[in-house]
Amino acid sequence: MSVPMGPRGREAALRSLSEDEFDVLVVGGGVVGAGVALDAVSRGLSVALVEARDLAAGTSSRSSKLIHGGLRYLERLDFRLVREALRERGLLVTRLAPHLVRPVPFLFPLRHRVWERGYVGAGVLLYDTLGGARALPRHRQLSHSRALREAPGLRGDALVGAIQYYDAQVDDARFTMMVARTAMQYGACVTTRTKVTGFLRDGRRVTGAVVRDLESGAEIRVRARQVINATGVWTDEIQRLAGASPGSRGSVTVQASKGVHLVVPRERIRLDTGLILRTEKSVLFVIPWGPHWIVGTTDTPWNLDKVEPAPTRADIDYILEHVNAVLRTPLTHDDVEGVYAGLRPLLGTPGSGSSETVKLSREHAVIRPEPGLVIVAGGKYTTYRVMAKDAVDVAVAGLGRKVPASVTDRVPVLGAAGFEALRNNRRRLADRAGLPVARVDHLLGRYGSCVEEVLALIEGDPRLGEPIPGAEGYLAAEAVYAVTHEGALHLEDVLVRRTRVFIEERDRGLAAAPEVAALIAPVLGWDDDRVRAEIDAYRAEVEADLAAQREIDDAAANAVRLAAATPANQMA
Repeated sequence: MSVPMGPRGREAALRSLSEDEFDVLVVGGGVVGAGVALDAVSRGLSVALVEARDLAAGTSSRSSKLIHGGLRYLERLDFRLVREALRERGLLVTRLAPHLVRPVPFLFPLRHRVWERGYVGAGVLLYDTLGGARALPRHRQLSHSRALREAPGLRGDALVGAIQYYDAQVDDARFTMMVARTAMQYGACVTTRTKVTGFLRDGRRVTGAVVRDLESGAEIRVRARQVINATGVWTDEIQRLAGASPGSRGSVTVQASKGVHLVVPRERIRLDTGLILRTEKSVLFVIPWGPHWIVGTTDTPWNLDKVEPAPTRADIDYILEHVNAVLRTPLTHDDVEGVYAGLRPLLGTPGSGSSETVKLSREHAVIRPEPGLVIVAGGKYTTYRVMAKDAVDVAVAGLGRKVPASVTDRVPVLGAAGFEALRNNRRRLADRAGLPVARVDHLLGRYGSCVEEVLALIEGDPRLGEPIPGAEGYLAAEAVYAVTHEGALHLEDVLVRRTRVFIEERDRGLAAAPEVAALIAPVLGWDDDRVRAEIDAYRAEVEADLAAQREIDDAAANAVRLAAATPANQMA
């Protein structure tokens, strides 16, 4: 049985924050922060993690949802980064998280008959052999006719042939949450809606942080021997809070880059494979996502509100224009079921004034701007474990005692142990729970071996085995489990991150919101007024998001989003 991340556990964690001194305090609950907590606790250190909003509320729930080596980095001759990412991809697919990370084929259309096949083919061959690449099938050279059999939705004149290769996919928000829960399994103290408002010091040395519980307003002084900041695009703000100037000597600066993705129905694009297209700035992916496709992304500088970066009509038009250039039947705005925007934390060059974020490095940096404070920044989702290891390596050097080396390359993420055996027995599980086998497959791909805990809820109350009205891709038990075991504290947490209803349903989950609120209210102790407030807050968020998408530029869209800011989605 896993350690539940529910309301009682949160109360105990808050007491621990106020009473205990930790070897390591991690600030930030994205994938890197969760990875840092797991790396540190699995070395035998006492660890606390505090997150101002929800696990994966920022960048780590808004990515392209790929675990990949970065094929385009080969063209820049960044072999070290690609090798490192491919090794991590291999570990995740085979050992660390086979329940959450799965292979996906991609088609790379060729436009030139001779040189491009050799040029791209050589790059993909290298991609097949670097690092842990052999964990996935090797690439295939496809003729024009064979490529169109794989991708009948493409225009015949959009390619002269293709190369098919493999990468991997993940539900980024769920993976981050499961990494955090894995850290809890080994003894880490993890809390959300707990915002760092200042740092504790003994002279120049950072000795902890002042944390505000945003649910109660209480202030907690958390003592720690080392503090590791893993706040991604908020790195500069945390450095200023610590008294360091971003970009000065001994510090780092982070440039945020906005990436927008569209979600469209699977039947609207006739493909039996994912798709990768070159654009004038970067690449565009068409990625399978259950009964949908994810299409993206953009790559533009962002210097506005970081809590809710807003997609615009211009972003949507850009993506539609580029994907429609190769489709037999073009997509329209009416085909768009969901839109989401996230911010990449790219390492910047101090004083460079660069506005071309696509040229900034995807590699990471670990620095110690003050004694007792370590900052990790940059990087990419796929290499989160390496970033975490490097950050903890620097932190343990300041503990003054011998600490074991990282073991996270051998520590499976929660739900991995026993997953394959359960998958082989999915018919038995389906019979036991009275569910279709396809539904059990869906659950296994979200929970792995923790599916037993979800099925136990259904056995206790068969009504929880029913689909959620308005979000029929999910069972009622999944909403309840999100608050009993997965740390969800608000309706938004369930609809946006524990499930992906927000991006998968045309109404962004408004029809499902009352049902989900009613399901989770008893666990979270909500009365009728609180239930209405949560539904109203969620509706305001959806309406603001849709309004922002009608604006043509970032400033106008950002203003719309800020006008709808609610306590559940603010950092303050």
